[in-house]
Amino acid sequence: MTSVTEFFANDGPLSTMVKGYTVRAPQLSLAQKIETTIEEKKTLVAEAGTGTGKTFAYLVPTILSDAKTIVSTGTKNLQEQLFSRDLPMVKKAVDQTRKTALLKGRANYLCIHRLALNGSDHMRLDKQTLHEFNLIKKWSLSTKTGDIGEISDLKEGASVIPLVTSSVDNCLGKDCSAYDDCYLINARQKAMKADIIVVNHHLFFADLALKEDGFGELIPQVDTVVFDEAHLLPDIASEYFGKSFSTRQLNDLLVDIEKTQKVTLKDAEQLSQISVKAQQAVSELRLYFSVDPARGELDDVFRDPTFKKLVDRLEVIVEQLLTVSIVHEGRDNDLDRYFERLADMQRRLIAITKIKQADVSLWYETTRRHMIFHMTPLNISKQFSGIVEKSEAAWVFTSATISVGQDFSHYQKIMGLENASTLQLDSPFDYVKQAMLCVPRYLPAPNNRDIKQNLIDISYQLIQASGGSAFLLFTSHYMMRQVANGVVEKYDLDVLVQGDASKQALLNDFITHKKTALFATGAFWEGVDVKGDALQCVMIDKLPFAAPDDPLLKAKIKDCKDSGGNPFVDIQIPQAVIALKQGAGRLIRDETDKGVLVICDNRLVNKPYANTFIRSLPDMTRTRDLARVHDFLSSLNTANEK
Repeated sequence: MTSVTEFFANDGPLSTMVKGYTVRAPQLSLAQKIETTIEEKKTLVAEAGTGTGKTFAYLVPTILSDAKTIVSTGTKNLQEQLFSRDLPMVKKAVDQTRKTALLKGRANYLCIHRLALNGSDHMRLDKQTLHEFNLIKKWSLSTKTGDIGEISDLKEGASVIPLVTSSVDNCLGKDCSAYDDCYLINARQKAMKADIIVVNHHLFFADLALKEDGFGELIPQVDTVVFDEAHLLPDIASEYFGKSFSTRQLNDLLVDIEKTQKVTLKDAEQLSQISVKAQQAVSELRLYFSVDPARGELDDVFRDPTFKKLVDRLEVIVEQLLTVSIVHEGRDNDLDRYFERLADMQRRLIAITKIKQADVSLWYETTRRHMIFHMTPLNISKQFSGIVEKSEAAWVFTSATISVGQDFSHYQKIMGLENASTLQLDSPFDYVKQAMLCVPRYLPAPNNRDIKQNLIDISYQLIQASGGSAFLLFTSHYMMRQVANGVVEKYDLDVLVQGDASKQALLNDFITHKKTALFATGAFWEGVDVKGDALQCVMIDKLPFAAPDDPLLKAKIKDCKDSGGNPFVDIQIPQAVIALKQGAGRLIRDETDKGVLVICDNRLVNKPYANTFIRSLPDMTRTRDLARVHDFLSSLNTANEK
């Protein structure tokens, strides 16, 4: 049987799959450490710099072992890539036939029951949603997996998706007439039988939350768990270990109750009448807030008697609906299931709005039409460490951005992994030769009103010098729009701006039309891979400290202070360092890339904490002179023209 060391040798199986392959010492070191971790059933936290080849470094020992394994990724895109490209390549290289399975969350699979249920009610659908519905109906006749991601013409987040997929709130389970043909159940059954299951972090923690509540598992017990993009876990875990109440989910459930009553229980008009009243109460609750999406502390709005009255009214109407539902229990499987979920929603709403609890943050967020109440734990370390210890499995946490100033303690403390082994592997790229870091001189403070004009002028200079091969990354949508509009108005340039099209469409345009710079924020700070001369410059407007008025951050800061800690050092700096590492990581993606990273924030050179940020970035050639940046980029463009 091939060993990990043999696999990565210059004449090993990988060399037959990758043209021009040479051994990467960091990749081999990571693979060997993961191999040992799996054999000894230990826990490893590993940071592997860009270009290390961490995907193969964890896939190879996973496939070569006999361990039943979950590999979890941060995004569905990486999940698809792992399952469709990387796993088959490694299996072929080592001549392995271990069973693999791809498992996504239920909202990714067509629900046969809901397709039929909503297919008879076209009158409620607008023109676009009806078009999407017909697209799905046609595709449903030929699909083998029911994975809606197969439909390339369907936009992510399309309004039709909730109508043709199930949720925990409306799934009928074994009572469903289509249960035997259910795509979701089929995918789960394949996962149960597989040796290696590829999931994403949201599904993994949704499953953990179900197990904690005593419900059946979606993901089987395994011998090894590997997390790629593990830096995303703290926020995702906090979301699933907490509770939430969504008016959109409630509204969808109320519509289903109303619709089902009119079709199957025509003598129970009171159900529809109360459902309509509840939908009106949901709308009134949302109208309390401004139109623009926002986040805030629940305690603040509950001080207003008007808001409290609106919430109380909604709770009363939901209670009325549940009382009436008892009369009709057992008459219809759909309605019985809906009422179970309605009771669960009521419990969550009461838990968040009525029951006082310590060590949680109570906050809300609004969308254009709805709102969500959240109860988020301030500390997940005890809960998660208990899960790790109880499992008796090997656990691997890997990312390019886990450490802060080459120190893992921040991540280990948050996740309860203080006893884990750690490993840090630098990128094999020669950053001193390939990249330049510039913090321009004479910039006003980030909160100074003059900074906008400076950013407009610097953006223009960088776009010109790079020939448009630039990402201009911002920490807020507002500043992104202000600077992008300023560049267009002052310099008459064509640019791409996040929000004007889908993320993938913008990325395709950027790569195809190499002379058009992209202005972007959060979504483009990570998970974007542009190699070659298409991207020669990344500008970041300022150090990415989280907004101080964020309700969850405020609660964590208060909790840290109450515990005698220093929230700026213990929370805010580590968060900003990891975010900066992600943004900076967009620039150099392979050994031939060259480019400039420009960070327009003097705090990177004149604040006591600046060194923590600098030590967390690759060792690039440094300058404060934009003229040197211009010369560097000009030399790249000259070389590309030859």
